[in-house]
Amino acid sequence: MENLEKKTVAILATNGFEESELSEPKKALEEAGADVHIVSLESGEIKGWKNGNWSNSYKVDKTLDEVSQSNYNALMLPGGLINPDLLRRNDKAIGFVKSFFENKKPVAAICHAPWLLAEADVLKGRKVTSFSSIKTDIENAGAHWVNQEVVVDEGLVTSRSPEDLPAFNKKLVEEVYEGKHEMQTA
Repeated sequence: MENLEKKTVAILATNGFEESELSEPKKALEEAGADVHIVSLESGEIKGWKNGNWSNSYKVDKTLDEVSQSNYNALMLPGGLINPDLLRRNDKAIGFVKSFFENKKPVAAICHAPWLLAEADVLKGRKVTSFSSIKTDIENAGAHWVNQEVVVDEGLVTSRSPEDLPAFNKKLVEEVYEGKHEMQTA
């Protein structure tokens, strides 16, 4: 397994994230040695979503006002329906996402999280996947959408749903380990 010591990863999330899509990648990154911060719109705690109901709360480590991409080696975006829909309406969140692409850093997005990538205008010409219901949105943003459990395109890792988490987490850790990708562009 790759050693991610001295690597710091931001997980951008707000209320309504799919719990497993935050907790399992966070655990995989930490087990590989990374320092992981949950970054959100406000301080305090954010609440997950599981099986159609509100679930556990997670402590926010940093707010968007306290960080920039320069603090991190990579960005991870959990899905769920509510979380990315709220985040894509926030200019700071979209700017934060886009800044990782501008600086050629790995980004991973699962389920509905590629909505944020579409909003950040970073999908043109990219091969990606997502939850099937947002396929048209992703294609309209200029991406080539495929139905695969995990897709890696020059430092961008995408997956469809919680069922894909084992493959997603493996590629996430691998891409964070590899670091910057010169072809990762905004």
